[in-house]
Amino acid sequence: MKRIAVVPAAVMLTAAMSMPAQPSAGSEQAQNPPPQQQQRPPQPPLGPTQWRIDRSHSQANFSVRHNVVSTVRGQLGAISGTIEYDGKDVSSVKADVSIDVTRINTQNEGRDKHLRSNDFFNTEQFPNMTFTSKRVEPVSEGRFRLIGDLTIRDKTNEVVLDVEGPSPIMKGPRGVLTGATATTKISRKAFGVLWNNMIEMMPVVGDEVTVTIDLELNRPALPGSTQ
Repeated sequence: MKRIAVVPAAVMLTAAMSMPAQPSAGSEQAQNPPPQQQQRPPQPPLGPTQWRIDRSHSQANFSVRHNVVSTVRGQLGAISGTIEYDGKDVSSVKADVSIDVTRINTQNEGRDKHLRSNDFFNTEQFPNMTFTSKRVEPVSEGRFRLIGDLTIRDKTNEVVLDVEGPSPIMKGPRGVLTGATATTKISRKAFGVLWNNMIEMMPVVGDEVTVTIDLELNRPALPGSTQ
């Protein structure tokens, strides 16, 4: 016959009191609060005639001849920077922008990887191309030329942007907005992008590249008003 040990109630009570208390779900959350979401730093205030570039509705595209017989088109990455415009006179336009080339996209992964390499943009060392305007030449109503310095890799050359716009200023959910489209043609070799192969004495990649930039700009209120 098995013997059954009888434990006195006093001993059981003492043992229960000596055991560590199990934290409740509420207390565990209090001790280990969930990590807070990182908030974007506030944007710096704009000057009286400055506009922000709406990165969600702006883009830079390019096209270049391939094997002389066709055209390859692609898109660059996000555009950032500021544009100055008093809302009335295109002569007041100034641009200081940067375009991300690490996100170049021609719908072909192998080609895009090659374009990011040192044969072309060397994006590891030069992740952005930049443009800083120097002067404006009005052409006609709704059109002007914006002349400035374009830097690709470590080469800087003066280029001319043919601009259509700015469009009439409209009211939007976050203030006022306008837009413009700028186009230029550049020699890639002038910017140190020299790689090429030859097929039947013809270059695989053309030298002339057409770049088109579509911008949507916004600011809290009309230029010159107090923000």
